[in-house]
Formats: sequence, C-alpha cells, structure tokens
Amino acid sequence: MTETIVFGSRVIDFRIEFSDRKTLGITVTPDMDVLVKAPAGSTLEKIKEKIRKKAPWIIKQQSFFLSFQPKTPARKYISGETHLYLGRQYRLKILHNDSGVKNEGVKLKGQFLEVCSINTEKVKLLVENWYLQKAKDVLPKIAQPLIEKFETKHNLSFLNHHLSLRYMPTRWGSCTQKGKIILNPELIKAPKGCIEYVIIHELCHLIHHDHTQKFIDLQTKEMKDWEKWKMKLEKLLA
Repeated sequence: MTETIVFGSRVIDFRIEFSDRKTLGITVTPDMDVLVKAPAGSTLEKIKEKIRKKAPWIIKQQSFFLSFQPKTPARKYISGETHLYLGRQYRLKILHNDSGVKNEGVKLKGQFLEVCSINTEKVKLLVENWYLQKAKDVLPKIAQPLIEKFETKHNLSFLNHHLSLRYMPTRWGSCTQKGKIILNPELIKAPKGCIEYVIIHELCHLIHHDHTQKFIDLQTKEMKDWEKWKMKLEKLLA
C-alpha cells in the first residue's frame, strides 16, 4: 500500500510492506522511492509518526540519489554547439559529405568534434554511436584497475570482472551482489575523477549496502577527495 505525508514544503510518498518482523525499517532506493517494512499489525498512524521523525534523513537520502541522475540538457546537434568528452568541451563542426556514405564518421580534431555526414538528420545518430564506442573503449580501462585493487584489498574473490554498459535514466552506475559493475555510458562525458568516483561508490556497496556512516567512511578511505568529484559531476552534467 502507498501513503503520503507532508513535511514542511515537501511531500513524501512511501510504500508499506507488512511482514513478520519486530521493528520498522525505512529504505530509500536509488530511484528515490521510500519503502517501509513494518511489523504486521502496525497502525498507519504509528508508521506515519515514524516517517515524520525520519523525514530529514529521507530527504537527505533522496537528494543524494538525485545527484546521480544524469541531467545533461538536450542537444540540437548543430554546428557551434558544445559537447563534453572526458570533462572537456568540444565544439561541434558539421561537415557535409557529398561523396558518399563511406566517409561518414566522427572524430576529435583540436577543439572540435567533427562530424562528416551526407545529411544533417544523421548527425545525432553518428555522435551518439561515437560516444557509445568511446564508452566501450575507455570506461573498462578506467574501471578494471580499481576493481582489481578493491578485490585484493578486501579479499572479494567473487567479484565478476565483467563490466557492462547500460543507459539508466536515474543512475550513473550500479553494482550487483556478485560484483558486476554496470556503468551509464553517459559517464564518458565526465572527467576521469568523476568516473572513478562512481565506480568506487558502487564497489563500496559490496561491503555496506546502505549509505550509513560506515559506508561513507569506507568510501573516504578508498577515495579521500570523493566529495570534490561528486560535486564536479553534479555541476558538469547539470
């Protein structure tokens, strides 16, 4: 069942699951959903009272996950427009190709992202495919050393070194319980430090599943300046 409370100017929606347990637990998912697991027989009034007490923490968690949402504004794919690659800005330069499909493609040249195309309607597709290929080439090279170091340091021999890419509308990355790292290809637009931060963040979840103080302490131990890269990621792709 789904319920709602009002806390100041914020409306908090939450879903309740009743089970055979002694205590009430509250979880905020990466999609910013609030899940309440309550003992069977708990009254709605008591549950809402608990939610109100935990409201500041819930809002803080939702804000934290909000920072992981890709927010790059829509591009028009016209000459002169800026596009990011590994944290640097490049101006889009569209070259019309009248000689045929074979010469179509995208490449970095100086401060420009040059797109050679037989028609402007294909520019977006060419650029998107270029970004995806770059993500496939570059992100594993950044991730692999971090994964192997974390595995050795914390004796996590079950880690699956396979890295996969998947577009996720509300997340930069995720990590399965078996250690498989999933990254959003959009990260290829961010600086290397931001990419490392997302990877380390997900790896730390193998040891601490929630964002407790222990999780923060571990993340700080693994990457002392993670807050700087977190803020840079938020601002750069906002």
